[in-house]
Amino acid sequence: MILTSTQNPLVKQVRRLHQAKERQQAQAFLIEGTHLLQEAFAVHHPLQLVCATETWQAHHSALWQQAIEHTRTELVTEKVLAAMATTVTPDGVIAVADRTTTSQPSLTGKLVLALDRLQDPGNLGTAIRTAAAVGSDGIWTSADSVDLDHPKVLRASAGQWFRLPMAKTDDLLALAQTYRSNGSQIIATGMTASLNYWQIDFTQPTCILLGNEGQGLASELMDVADHIVKIPMQPSVESLNVSITAALMLYESRRQNSLL
Repeated sequence: MILTSTQNPLVKQVRRLHQAKERQQAQAFLIEGTHLLQEAFAVHHPLQLVCATETWQAHHSALWQQAIEHTRTELVTEKVLAAMATTVTPDGVIAVADRTTTSQPSLTGKLVLALDRLQDPGNLGTAIRTAAAVGSDGIWTSADSVDLDHPKVLRASAGQWFRLPMAKTDDLLALAQTYRSNGSQIIATGMTASLNYWQIDFTQPTCILLGNEGQGLASELMDVADHIVKIPMQPSVESLNVSITAALMLYESRRQNSLL
């Protein structure tokens, strides 16, 4: 039987998960697209529901069978799937997953990224993808940052969302102080810093603090940093995208540690 009505209660239930408040209340979030579903299955992330079109099912019969064996499944029309999805052109499948996050980053890790009041889901997803690529110990975000399981965050992470330890914290300052007391250096960025980012010794345990896209890092977090560094730019350029800043610093850490 195929679900054909966009007014079906199931459709409305899934659509509610577009909103952060509803995801919090339901303790569930959306997975959109074949690749993200494959990644969820790969790490055995618990799912509540998988909805797909007949066309998608025909092209991904093995994945559909895997869904049948592990969770509730529903065949839906393309119109119904479009009503459920946050994307303009969904690729034929959407799932509802339990809001059980990956494990928290280690408080004694070699390299962690801590993000203050990040608002753009694309930036967070890109940071997750990059942090996973360099083998970091994970990402922390402040409580007032964009949701870790925002649909655009998952898509921008290119599936690495399921493979990187990450969590929100109610007190990013206390967290940074904990890393410092555990032996990590705290590195922040600032336009007027005298040190370039590659002049830092990233071979020692490091917590990189980066701030809001428009306002930068909160002053109290800047004060706790052991070193403030800059990303050299032409005078006419005011700032870099935060996810690019994160990528430069994370890969500098990887470069230095690969020389050991």
